[in-house]
Amino acid sequence: MQNLGLPLLNSFFIAKNSFSFQAGIAQEFHLLVGALSLTGQRLILPAAQRALPAPPAVPRAAPSPQFPRQHKKAAPGEYRALRTTSSCTLRVYLPGKELCDEHSPNSAGHKTQEDPVLQLASSVALLFPQPPQTAQPFQDPCLDWDIAVHQKAPSVLALQHLHHSSWGSIVGFLAPTEKLLKDHSVPLATINSQRLTQTTSDLDFRENPPQSDALSVLKNQSAVERIPSRGGSAGAAAGRQRGAPSPVPGWGQQQHWAAGVISSSWRSWNHLAGLRNALREARRRHLENFYSRAKHLAANWNRIRTSRRTIIHIPSLGYSQHIREHIPDLALQQNLQMGRLCDILDANVDVIYICPLALSEELLQYYNKLLGLQAAVRSGNPEDMADLQDRFKILTPEAINSFPEHHMCLATVLKYSPRTMQRLQVLLQGRDAYMVGGVPHLDDLAVADQLQVPLLGSEPAVAQLYSTKSGSKRIFASAGVPTPPGEWDIHSREQLLRALSQLVLDNLEVQRWLFKVDDERAGDGTAFCDVTSHLECYPWIQREQQGHGPEVWSESQARELALVKISQELPGLLAQHVQPVNEKRFPTWEKFLQTFLTQGGVIEAFPSSGSVTNLTVDLLIEPTGEVTLLASGDQLHAEGPLRSSGTTIPQRSVDPEALQALCLKVGEACKSRGVLGYFSVDFVAFTHPQTGEQQVWATDLDLCYSDQLALSQLLVYLTDGNVDRGSSILQAPLGAKESKSQWDQHEGPKPEKQGTIFVLYEDKKRHSLGMITIGEDLQGVLLTFARNLFIIHQEISAPNMQGETNFKMAIRDIEAILGVTAENKLRLEEEQPWEADALKE
Repeated sequence: MQNLGLPLLNSFFIAKNSFSFQAGIAQEFHLLVGALSLTGQRLILPAAQRALPAPPAVPRAAPSPQFPRQHKKAAPGEYRALRTTSSCTLRVYLPGKELCDEHSPNSAGHKTQEDPVLQLASSVALLFPQPPQTAQPFQDPCLDWDIAVHQKAPSVLALQHLHHSSWGSIVGFLAPTEKLLKDHSVPLATINSQRLTQTTSDLDFRENPPQSDALSVLKNQSAVERIPSRGGSAGAAAGRQRGAPSPVPGWGQQQHWAAGVISSSWRSWNHLAGLRNALREARRRHLENFYSRAKHLAANWNRIRTSRRTIIHIPSLGYSQHIREHIPDLALQQNLQMGRLCDILDANVDVIYICPLALSEELLQYYNKLLGLQAAVRSGNPEDMADLQDRFKILTPEAINSFPEHHMCLATVLKYSPRTMQRLQVLLQGRDAYMVGGVPHLDDLAVADQLQVPLLGSEPAVAQLYSTKSGSKRIFASAGVPTPPGEWDIHSREQLLRALSQLVLDNLEVQRWLFKVDDERAGDGTAFCDVTSHLECYPWIQREQQGHGPEVWSESQARELALVKISQELPGLLAQHVQPVNEKRFPTWEKFLQTFLTQGGVIEAFPSSGSVTNLTVDLLIEPTGEVTLLASGDQLHAEGPLRSSGTTIPQRSVDPEALQALCLKVGEACKSRGVLGYFSVDFVAFTHPQTGEQQVWATDLDLCYSDQLALSQLLVYLTDGNVDRGSSILQAPLGAKESKSQWDQHEGPKPEKQGTIFVLYEDKKRHSLGMITIGEDLQGVLLTFARNLFIIHQEISAPNMQGETNFKMAIRDIEAILGVTAENKLRLEEEQPWEADALKE
């Protein structure tokens, strides 16, 4: 973009700040604040091809005793146990293993085989008419007779699958055997399937096999050994007269009732198994088509990205179910990326934005006017606003309210919204198009397959693997970028204590240690502990280390003793002093630890420095494999150092060239593992307390489109600018009515693109909005932000009902930033007065 003479711009913008209210109309306030600094001052000193022939590698097993896990319920379609009543329970036994109902002490740790055919063919089903006794597992595979007589029962189909060549003989044998047992009112009989197949293969098969042969295949021969020679009902009565035991009163009714329940259960299970197989086949097809279309997109990307095209944005949070359940107001959280609409900045692009909320007509008109501002920005005339309604569409799936308790991600809701899907198909007819999702989910593939468009993103399994805290550590290790001291893939209490003890001893200068749950988001699954502050043996260890010297200390017995002392103190220390970031969800260390060990997690050092800056960089791996930097920002932390509540864009805390080199390494490592599309990397920069040099650690990886990127798109759109990623400077052209020559001819303030813009996410509860402020310099825009914040607070809260907010924490963070920038400005004036004078001009 041509620079027409306006000075280079810095920008400041808080990307995501959460404020909570208890008064009036507001409960929660998401603040997004931004600014531009027209002076170009560096007030924060810089010194301070996919090939997966096999599935992605699973996390390495922890080399330690396993921590006992809670028994998990069977997933839908997984046959574990079918409970009827307390007096009738169906259990399934695999050879040498027992799979019982969830009340059995032996049920934990066993899983059914994946192939239901093999599972059923080697299983035995037993009916307990009375309260079940403890059953012992056994090896010989059997069939429940009451089920086996049904030719379409799963167990029969499984046997047929294994013995298809002799199936005719087996069926011919079963029919007269069934009649024999029914004629004598025999209770439920169990057939040994191995003996059955052997008998039918050895016999010179006749139409009516001998009774002895029929009885020889029964598992429970003791229950039927009193059957006389063929005599039908009369023979059975005669047997009873000769002293056969009388049947238990009500036994026949109970037997038939129980058999009916089991038969019904098997039919239900068979139906579920069919659905499961159909689902597995559909997902296989979706995945194949995903890769097929990805190849087509890569082959035609250079043409598509410069041609007329439609981008379907689906800001779906496809986290696992247990994470979505803990995201408050999930629909709102999925709608924090309205800035995606700004892809229409490219004149060849039309945008279809799938919205997880029903927006009013007034709100839709608001966005039409907001996006129409760019023409006025370019011309400098407010009357030149454009109507861009034909360039973007905001569609809300009709099923958003159909599953209120299911916590479905947006892609799943869209999948079950046929009217919206049909409209999308009409809008996409005859057009080049591709889809951009959020956090990848299997239903992203299903939607893309139904729309027959490629998905610019990673396979969900790949994204889920490397978006975990442990997965990101693997990427960083492969990329060879610096990371904090730590350990990952922690799954047991013993492993955690052993790893933390060793880390503390190896890094005695680290005071604070972080514990991060693998699958959690936004700091919710993070806890921290200032270990050395509470470690009683710490002074002794310091004295011993200093007395021995570095070389002797590493091999001394005192070091081994220090490790033992740390290990002994840690359990009690952690129980008393660990602080979860989300205290409402994790009120105690044990609550947090249970989730940590269930999902797995990492231990990570927090920098021991008084000057720490967190920053986020957004990147894109294009279908051709090119890695592109899109945006960067220094994080703000209004709610503590471990929760990002905003960003200043672009970042100014790390040398841009050094940061770009690190990001490209991470990008190449991601690409080699099949990652595609948008992703972001978090870093922490700090000044080493001993050397005074800056260090940069890679700390986190998110394989999705970020909130920061969405808001930076809006910032660039509204300023008609672009970010020079090499220098981390925002450049914006002058308006058509202003030029440098006019500045020279007329004295007075220069025309600037400054002000406040609101980003509205919903208008029902009215507790969330975004705000971008633009000003001349960093200090000015921070003050504008604080003033806007104060005014909003006053407007929504009565004097006697202020409610609880985090406004004060945000202002406190702003004051800290202002103090740092002022200090750096003074230092710059003292050390390099010529550069400070140049910046003032």
